[in-house]
Amino acid sequence: MKVMVLVKATAATEAGQLPTEQEIRAMGAYNEQLVQAGIMLAGEGLHPTSRARRVAFGSEPPRVIDGPFAETRELVCGFWLWQVRSLDEATEWLKRAPFAPGDVVELRPILSAEDFGAAFTPELQAQEQRLRDQIGTAD
Repeated sequence: MKVMVLVKATAATEAGQLPTEQEIRAMGAYNEQLVQAGIMLAGEGLHPTSRARRVAFGSEPPRVIDGPFAETRELVCGFWLWQVRSLDEATEWLKRAPFAPGDVVELRPILSAEDFGAAFTPELQAQEQRLRDQIGTAD
């Protein structure tokens, strides 16, 4: 199963405060463990929402909203994409991450073809596979 690991923003990350060398080293060592275990597929940090933009749909044309955005606890400042056997395995790996007290990280299972049922017709599945093949993310 694939899971997205969402690192929640803090006041510091929203202020643009970057990690220290020591924090980067610790996270690099952790990422190395994930890669060696065959779990980490991708991972990135994100700029604060002061450099972000949202597009709200429902009106014509869609409405563009420039950051920063309120409610820091609802924002994301980084992510990983992991391949694991179960949500429990992902949880155990996440418990080893070098985060500070008060940091919050969310694990979200990624939908698979089976989750969509009959609505994901063979034609739509073939289209999805073609696109994945083109971008190099075939399952």
